[in-house]
Amino acid sequence: MITGDFAANPLKEAIATTDKVTGVVLPIKDVLTVGPLKRAEGQKFSALRTEFWREVLSHEKDLPEVGDLESLLMAANELSKKEQDQIWIWVSPWPTDYLVYLWALKYLVKYQGRVYVVNIGGLPFLDADKKLYFPKSFSEVSPAEMAKASKLARPVTPSEFEILVPEWEKMVEENAPVRIKEGHSKFKGVPEKYYDSLILEQCTQQFQRASKVINQVLTKDVPTPGDLYLAWRLRKLAETGLVKIQGDTTRHLKDFEVKLAEDTLF
Repeated sequence: MITGDFAANPLKEAIATTDKVTGVVLPIKDVLTVGPLKRAEGQKFSALRTEFWREVLSHEKDLPEVGDLESLLMAANELSKKEQDQIWIWVSPWPTDYLVYLWALKYLVKYQGRVYVVNIGGLPFLDADKKLYFPKSFSEVSPAEMAKASKLARPVTPSEFEILVPEWEKMVEENAPVRIKEGHSKFKGVPEKYYDSLILEQCTQQFQRASKVINQVLTKDVPTPGDLYLAWRLRKLAETGLVKIQGDTTRHLKDFEVKLAEDTLF
């Protein structure tokens, strides 16, 4: 199990081209650091998350259907059928990865001893030029290095289950709109506008493409939920008048321009 399609690609290639790592890759597509976690009575978790992402992506023609929990439960069902099987959770330093890890442990408690973690936080890897670097995400790791990283796999200990599952449950109860990582396994809830100042810092008094503004935010050394969420927040800033718009915000980011409103302070 790994977070995101881009991160899943090198793992899939490592499985296809080496004999050092085997199995079926389960990409988790949701970004759990943003949006609600607490369900209403009778509501399914996937329905809650689908509703949130459909609001974020309301301008898109094809609206998403979030089914990560169902995929995880299907994998857990396979563990029930095949006692020799294991599930590995690949965790990079990116906050979303670690939150997915906490979320998954909630549903894998009864499979203790067969749940493994591959955590590359703070560990060096080799790039194409054989130089050391510290990847922020598995999408930055080559298939060969992914195969090497598989040697880091270790069972999640009973004490880790005991500590980390309540951390997830605490975040569900808090149900903050945005969660940021603080320390090794702690997350803090913050307001929905948490990333707005980063977006406004990239806006100027001159019109520029919205895609350029968001790309500049993504280059900063600050973990973010990704371009889709940031684009939604930029559109919200336009609705509140903090930025001015030239073009159609219901289209792609490259199809409209933004600039700071004259009286915007941040």
